[in-house]
Amino acid sequence: MTTLLIFIFGTLLGSFINALVYRLKNNFSFVFSRSHCPKCKSILAWYELIPIVSFLWQRGKCTKCQQKISWQYPLVEIVTGCLFVLIYQTKIITPQILPVSYVDVVHISGLFIFTVWLLIIFLYDFKYYLILDKITVPAMVLALVWQLVLDFSFGRLLNILLAGLVGGGFFLLQFLVSQGKWIGGGDIRLGVLMGLLLGWPQVLVALLLAYVIGAGVAIVMVLLKKKRWGEHIPFGTFLTIGTFIALLWGDIIIKWYLGQL
Repeated sequence: MTTLLIFIFGTLLGSFINALVYRLKNNFSFVFSRSHCPKCKSILAWYELIPIVSFLWQRGKCTKCQQKISWQYPLVEIVTGCLFVLIYQTKIITPQILPVSYVDVVHISGLFIFTVWLLIIFLYDFKYYLILDKITVPAMVLALVWQLVLDFSFGRLLNILLAGLVGGGFFLLQFLVSQGKWIGGGDIRLGVLMGLLLGWPQVLVALLLAYVIGAGVAIVMVLLKKKRWGEHIPFGTFLTIGTFIALLWGDIIIKWYLGQL
């Protein structure tokens, strides 16, 4: 029952992610604007906003104009729900029965919050090839606060600042060498966020995973003739995937690499 409730909660936040990305792109107010069909602009009723269920009940079409609703909406809702369940199963059930301390609660809460943040970055970059500062910069501040709440020490502060410098500097160097042709400024800010969120050396795990996954996907797309060699891909999507994996299993991957497992 708890797993089901967490999945439902995740789908609700998935619906929030869809709405936020759409409104960010179209400069709509998230607070004051009502949800509407992107095709006919008709205002959606409450029963048309139920995650997954509304899409299935409406058979993937707007009830007003009968235009098809993008599969993005239920997919993001399902993925968010599944990732929330994965966090619950990995970080709460497996190591311990429930988070019992203040640090445990802060840690788990942060994982849920930053998963939503990473999904927003993933979806926006996947659709529009752009990483917005209005998303990454607040996340940097929150990540720094989160890390220090978990471990308020000078050593930890130096660790995460070093990781942020490595993550941002790695992409800044590429930006300077290529004169902005390989990557954009948004990747630099995302690199800093990755470092602040993961710390050292987990940020290296995320970067390595992102490049391996990105290279694999790029090769497949070229073979399928969906992309050509040298054509841009939304690399921020792979950086968010690598960051999420490192958030959950970064320590385990490092220990495995060092032969400690």
